[in-house]
Amino acid sequence: MSQTPVGAIALEKLKDSGLALADGAQDITGRKVVDRDGVDIGHISDLFVDEDHRKVRMLEIHAGGILGLGERHFLLPVDAISSIDKDEVHVSETQDRVSRSPAYDPNLIVAPTIENWEPFYGYYGLSPYWGMGYRYPDFALWQRQVR
Repeated sequence: MSQTPVGAIALEKLKDSGLALADGAQDITGRKVVDRDGVDIGHISDLFVDEDHRKVRMLEIHAGGILGLGERHFLLPVDAISSIDKDEVHVSETQDRVSRSPAYDPNLIVAPTIENWEPFYGYYGLSPYWGMGYRYPDFALWQRQVR
């Protein structure tokens, strides 16, 4: 059984953390999220960061709604990203699978803890970042050549 490092207990939204990405081009907030079949899922509304390790761990995706009504939010570990280009973030999941993911309401979870993240890693079959032997994805491998 692995120990949970202190940084795994709470993640914070990038915009609330006081941190900035070392390379501004890595800020994928606002980009469209596209599933493995090319279907639009929504847009990235925020990034959750692990302040201790200074890494993005989770994407917050918003979809649907008009003027905020009917809008839904989803969380997806960064490990599900398959590629990133200038306007889109491509993920290895389907739109249907993401839409059926565990519930997430940003208005109800003020200070998320590890218990809030576990269901998402389990649902997507991904190893959690606090687990033994976890390797952070290589961001450079996600970048597509933009023409």
